This record gives sequence, C-alpha cells and structure tokens, in this order.
Amino acid sequence: MRPPSALQIQAVRWPEVQAGDDLGRLLADTATLQDGDVVVITSKVVSKATGRVVNGTRKAWTHAETVRVVARRSETVISETSHGLVLAAAGVDASNTPPGTVVLLPVDADAMASDLRATIAETTGRNVAVIITDTAGRAWRVGQTDIAIGCAGLPAVSDLRGAVDGYGRRLEVTMPAIADEVAGAADLVKGKATGCPIAVVRGLAAAILPLGTAGGGAKALVRAAEADLFGLGAREAVTAAALRADTVALAHFPRLTADEDVPFEHLATEPDQDLALRVDRQGSGDQRVWNVQVDVRAGAEATAWYAAGQLVERCRTVATGHRLVAAAPPAPYAIRSGWVAADRMAWRLA
Repeated sequence: MRPPSALQIQAVRWPEVQAGDDLGRLLADTATLQDGDVVVITSKVVSKATGRVVNGTRKAWTHAETVRVVARRSETVISETSHGLVLAAAGVDASNTPPGTVVLLPVDADAMASDLRATIAETTGRNVAVIITDTAGRAWRVGQTDIAIGCAGLPAVSDLRGAVDGYGRRLEVTMPAIADEVAGAADLVKGKATGCPIAVVRGLAAAILPLGTAGGGAKALVRAAEADLFGLGAREAVTAAALRADTVALAHFPRLTADEDVPFEHLATEPDQDLALRVDRQGSGDQRVWNVQVDVRAGAEATAWYAAGQLVERCRTVATGHRLVAAAPPAPYAIRSGWVAADRMAWRLA
C-alpha cells in the first residue's frame, strides 16, 4: 500500500449507548460515510451495546478475565486475556460506567467489527473498514494510546519483509501495524471524556478490502507466544537479573503481596513416574515459608536423577525471581516407601 498524501479524521458524537442498541444502524444514521472510509469505534461502546457491563469490582473481574498474570506491582496487574491481549487489569474498565459496575472487553472484537461492516454495507451501500479500539500502555513508554482489538475490511498488519529499501537493502522485520496506527490517530479526535466514541478516517481507500473479505483481523497483531521475548513478564526479567548477581535490579523489585503465591508445582510440567515434586506451605503473611522437596523413585535410572537436578535448579531460580531467601533448616519430610529425597529446600520472604 502506498502511503496516502493526506488523511481526514472526523469525530462523531453519539448519545449514551444501551444494551441491545444496533450499532451498525446507529453508525449508518449518524456518520456521513464514503467508500474507502475507516470507522473507528471504542470498545466500550461495543461492550455496552452487547451487554458486557457487569456488576462487581474491577479487582474481582480482573481476576475472572485473566488467563495469565504477566506482571504485578502493588495493585497494578498486567494480564493476558482470553483474546491473547496483554493489558492492564485484563482490559476491565471502571470509567464512564455507573458506580458498582465495570465494563468488560467484547467477547470477539474481530467478529463484531465484521458484523458492523456488513450492517453498514447493507444500510448505506458503502464499503468501509471497521476498527474497534481499546486503550493500552506500552512497555518502556510513558502514557497510553489506542490500539486495535478488532478489525475488518483492512489489513491489520502490512508485511513488508522481503522488500528492499531505497539503498537496495532487504527488509527483514518491517511490518507496520496499520490498524494500531489508525486507532492512535483516531483517538486524537475522539478523546476520552468528550462523548465522541467514534471517528471516521478518510484517505486510506487503497487499503480497503472488497466486501466479503474481512482480512486477518486484529488477532494478527497478537504476537505468538514462541516469538515473544517478554511473554513471561517481569518475574522472568528479575530472575535473569538475579542469576547475573545484579543486586541493584533485584532490590528494586517489590516483595510478594499478601495474597501472592509462588507456583512451584507448575515447574513439574511433564508427568514422570520416577520423579515427584512436593510443596508444603506454612505460616501466613510475612511469616510464610515454602518447603519444597524433589523425590526420585528408588532404583530409578540415572536419567531420573538428571531430571531431578534440573527440577531443583528450576525451583531455586523461581524462588530467587520472587525475592525469596533460604529458610534454615528445611522442614523435615516423611520419606515415602520406595522414594529417595533428591533435595530439600525451604524459602521465606526476604
């Protein structure tokens, strides 16, 4: 796609949306649309129209909407959602909603964008793209910007890998996130508290796909786990710092909060009849102690002992990454018949 020479971005003011409202027809009736326009709509409007306003606290719903905690600092939780998105509080929003309620992300923003596009086409005859946005922070950057969580009728990513630059050099990683760039630009006119949850972006007609072709959706913007260098979150970084004996970096990471646990059991990921991991948690609050023991079945082959050594080191690494220190001596364990203790470890809060 050749870059446009100019863009026009127009905000669209809307009344408060209620559950059950037909957003596609509202868009068709409210906005003056042309073929090739991109309609950018905030996810909160979509969520309100589709009944995603729920009673409860942000903390409780963050827990419910989280499939994996990526990082935590005090009350701030960065979570992965079922959509694969990594957002603060799993995208749960308590602003611009009645007291005692919160707004959850749309169940399937790509599908909703596709439905809205189809309704606009049926109502107006116009071929437009639709982007559904949410606000997100960025690692290493202060502040927030809008990103695309749903997209239809426009490629979310332009893959330029394999092309050459002006000096004949091959592009290896260049993939402009078009949908995110449009989402950020549209937010400049939408604002956060102005009653303008919609914007129409004009000038990208060359990128709009034919009706009936939605494109890859915003899910194309979600980096695959195997390609994500930072997918394990802050704990991974702290563990790496600890292994480098980087005491300054480690000191700046907070202690566990009162309700956080250390998931030692998750380290034994592969079923093994000759290897066992036992965890005994004692005490509460600042007096908590994690007693961990790795057992090997008596008479097992040498490979089981190698695996036991690897598991012990994983336990030590995770303990260090969570800022635990050795508690001496480890609590005694009853030795089960037919098993041998490969190692006993005990940790407490630093």
